[in-house]
Amino acid sequence: MTFPHPPPEVAELRDRTRRFIREVVIDAEPAPGGRLDQATRDRLQAAAKEAGVFAPLVPKEYGGQGVPIEHWSPILQEAGYSPIGPSALNCMAPDEGNMHMLHLIATEEQKKRYLAPLAAGEIRSCFGMTEPHPGAGSDPAALRTTAVRADDGWIIDGHKRFTSGAGGAGFCIVMARTPAVDGSPEGATMFLVDMTNPGIRVGEAIHTVDRSIDGGHPHLYLENCFVPDEAVLGEVGLGFRYAQVRLGPARLTHCMRWLGLARRAQDIALDRAARRELFGGTIDSLGLAQHLIAESVIDVETSDAIITKTAALLNSDPKAGSAMSSIAKVHCSEAIFRVIDRAIQICGGDGVSDGLPLAQYLNEVRSFRIYDGSNETHRWAVARRASTGRAAAVRAGEPYRGDAVVGRDGGA
Repeated sequence: MTFPHPPPEVAELRDRTRRFIREVVIDAEPAPGGRLDQATRDRLQAAAKEAGVFAPLVPKEYGGQGVPIEHWSPILQEAGYSPIGPSALNCMAPDEGNMHMLHLIATEEQKKRYLAPLAAGEIRSCFGMTEPHPGAGSDPAALRTTAVRADDGWIIDGHKRFTSGAGGAGFCIVMARTPAVDGSPEGATMFLVDMTNPGIRVGEAIHTVDRSIDGGHPHLYLENCFVPDEAVLGEVGLGFRYAQVRLGPARLTHCMRWLGLARRAQDIALDRAARRELFGGTIDSLGLAQHLIAESVIDVETSDAIITKTAALLNSDPKAGSAMSSIAKVHCSEAIFRVIDRAIQICGGDGVSDGLPLAQYLNEVRSFRIYDGSNETHRWAVARRASTGRAAAVRAGEPYRGDAVVGRDGGA
């Protein structure tokens, strides 16, 4: 794996992470289809702290490694080489995205109460956004969970689903619609809700094909849930703006982690193809297999390149970076799936068995085309931005180039 000239401290952390994943974490992986148990998670996190690779994205003041966003990718790809690597290093969704947002917009008291224990791996968290139809899914404007003013606080009522990580979480960041109050606009507001609050309840589990996110994706019910004013994260009415602070980088870190898993799948396929013989030679000497391998290398490298560009933009121009993260999310989620699918094909019958972990890898990454906004929704947003951007350029004086030329010499 190569990256464009990371600083020495990032390169050294990447190398330490690589060794830790391969020498410590891989041996602790559950059987394909299984989940990481809490005792193993605790043991691996303690070992990660000892190895100096724990919480790579968290600021150093909270016990992390403080890696800047433009250098996240090489670290998270190494972590993602194992499906449990991000949990072991405390850089797994949804905690990683929640920690990033808390660091940027939480008050000092909120950071002390929520960010510090989350960064230390003492608790987990969840993010309450998605709702049953006709509530918010890919369209956040459909948000139906409400919060209304009460004495010295707010009362939240609503029903969330696919609340990733909710099982066993210490707190939830809940998105709710709020009226215009005290000079704040009508809109969405984020609230920090302790999972011990009597007004919040984890409901039915949703059984999905992916297994790597601790706490699953259950329903979440908020009924007459009172929270004090201090529970507001950021400012009232600005929740959708803050969501972009979280979602752009969070989409990209999914790409980074799962690209690491695609590299693992490719390594499995290459090792298999180098030793298995078929029709008088090894599989990797056959033209059809070489085509599959080459296509996967191309998918890995193009994904790596677009991740690197998007991370740089998120650092220098967050708005442009957030827009680019939609492109990265669509490309990477589909390219990574193709890489793992080709690895299964190269490995034949064993590829679809639990003798190799590839089928589970495919289950893990398939959901990414839906999570964090469906790929169809992102394609719609990408196309809309392209159309409005070009229209604005033409209005500003760019020549309109859409008219056919009639009677051009040599034309039919």
